[in-house]
Amino acid sequence: MAVELRSSLKYGTVLSFAAVLLAFWLRSPRSVLDERLDAVLSSLLRAERKVGINNVARPRVAIGFGGCVDIIVDGVTLLNKIGLQPTDQPLHHDYIENAEQLAQSFAYFFAPGAASERFVMNDTLFSQLVEASRELPGNRWSIGGNAPVMAGRMASEGCDVLLGGSFSPDFNDVLSQHITVAGNTVEEPDIHLILEYPSGATWGQYTSRRANRYIVHSDDHNPYLDSMEEFEKRLQSFKPDLLVVGGLQMMDNFPFKQGEREALLSHLTRILSSASPQTNVHFEMASFVDEGLMSDLLQFVLPHADSLGMNEQELPNLLSLIRGSNVTVLSDPNPRVATVLDQMRELYRIVNQRHKEAATGRPLTRLHVHTLAFQAMIVTRGSQWKNTMSAVAKASLTANRHVCGSADIDTSKARLIMDESFSVSRREGSQRIPLQESRPVSCWTEDNYEICVAPVLVCTEVYQTAGGGDNISAAGLVLQI
Repeated sequence: MAVELRSSLKYGTVLSFAAVLLAFWLRSPRSVLDERLDAVLSSLLRAERKVGINNVARPRVAIGFGGCVDIIVDGVTLLNKIGLQPTDQPLHHDYIENAEQLAQSFAYFFAPGAASERFVMNDTLFSQLVEASRELPGNRWSIGGNAPVMAGRMASEGCDVLLGGSFSPDFNDVLSQHITVAGNTVEEPDIHLILEYPSGATWGQYTSRRANRYIVHSDDHNPYLDSMEEFEKRLQSFKPDLLVVGGLQMMDNFPFKQGEREALLSHLTRILSSASPQTNVHFEMASFVDEGLMSDLLQFVLPHADSLGMNEQELPNLLSLIRGSNVTVLSDPNPRVATVLDQMRELYRIVNQRHKEAATGRPLTRLHVHTLAFQAMIVTRGSQWKNTMSAVAKASLTANRHVCGSADIDTSKARLIMDESFSVSRREGSQRIPLQESRPVSCWTEDNYEICVAPVLVCTEVYQTAGGGDNISAAGLVLQI
């Protein structure tokens, strides 16, 4: 009897083991993928939580300049509503003068899914677009502009913020209580139109490769940085830990009078150069195509910033100009990690070489590039920037939170598009680093700096792409000051 019992137990154990093994092998690919995404999310959250914000002594951040009201609409629906037919000639235009140029410019950026922002010189055309946007079902209104968006993110993450901008009373009423505005009051805010589109959207013969947005404005207010004087007055008593400059793309191809732009940027230089050595300075890049403005930024702004933030389009654009070439209007919207890291190394080297030769301004000690698939950061070892690994993890998580429109990340609405492993450089024989679910943020040291790379849980049900870069950059900065 005992022998029979032992045999039954042994046979049952074998069957149980076989059943478990069979269940493992029969798992659906989706189930395996879900487990992997859950593991990556859990690890990124753990990395983010390693560092907290001190609510007793909240970090103080000053951010300029400008602001607007964004009307967010489906881009294809808007163009169809105004009767704009798809063009058979996608073309780049520095600014928009008529409907034909709008169609050509939109098609140029829509197909590859590259973000873009253009000034509309034709007031009649812009008014037509605004009125049509107001009538579209499902349109959304929100606070816009690099500075207010970054300010909102930083305030929500635990900072006290001084915001340089001139806003309407209604605009001020919806800002966080932790944001203090330095600027004038205006009756009517400027309107920017955000033409969003999802991955796979079609417009005539064009299909978008990824979700993104095309922004148009006819802003004659923000290019003048008219809050700059009031902002400057408040800075000294505010004593910020971090000074952030953004929104300068409003100057791109704007019809200034002779010498106006240079005078404004010279004033900005004085503000940046007078910042305390204990105050970090960050410059947030944007979509620039005006080579004259880009050259001015290299002269007036970059030498006084020790941190730069940009996306995968803005990095090669800036690098091309700083090498002495022309601006690159359109680059690969889905670059490989090795390509971006090589570009970051070169930009870091050139900017710091120029700083050394000029013997003025600040060295570049932090460089953050945000792409659809991953976040990458270079930070000088021994610099004032801290918590790089946690900051890159937070930036990655913020990308999903913002684009999906939810603070809680749902892995059923996310995917990884970063490679299973990546080369640290395009140079032959370079090390490959595997993506580990338990430690998805990869960090290593080179020369005098540390590099960290983190995958993004790419949102598959897009709520909004506009403002993504500003939210991501702001979130990364919060943990490093």
